[in-house]
Amino acid sequence: MLDNIRAHSLMVARVAELLALALQRRGAAIDLPLTVAAALLHDIAKTLCLDNDASHAALGRDLCLRHGYHELAPLVFQHVVLEDPCFPASPLSAKELVYYADKRVNHDQIVPLAERQAYIAERYGHDDPQRLRAIAENFERCQAIEAAIFAGLDFLPDQLAARLAATPPSWEANSFANHSEERR
Repeated sequence: MLDNIRAHSLMVARVAELLALALQRRGAAIDLPLTVAAALLHDIAKTLCLDNDASHAALGRDLCLRHGYHELAPLVFQHVVLEDPCFPASPLSAKELVYYADKRVNHDQIVPLAERQAYIAERYGHDDPQRLRAIAENFERCQAIEAAIFAGLDFLPDQLAARLAATPPSWEANSFANHSEERR
């Protein structure tokens, strides 16, 4: 994985974790380990697909399945386009959080959905009306998910970066503690 893709994945995981924890505090049944793991791995195959037309989401799903990560596979696959949304028929889940978090992170910076949509349209739209329409529809779904996420929280989407800056990711503290214990 290239360093820039790793940095993006780490930030997506931080956003997904922050939202999952905030929703859990409001009573939502979000699987935190699944959410963080899927966010960390959502672009696992991106580097392999940079110079070809292969789907990094499909290849990422296949890698997860090949290595026995069956729960992660559909989340990795659907981080680009949410083809099987549980929401609104079911409560928000790890799948929607990973999908949403990916749409809020451009490179390794938290941005509004409109800014991310403009970047994706420019980078992947290729001035193709059909692709651009699909990107717009994808972000319409993401806006509905954003509204559902933040309806239950005590902060707004534009406050996400500030909240994140004040909250260190739990896995870094846990990893540091585990490595420290191993060295003793």
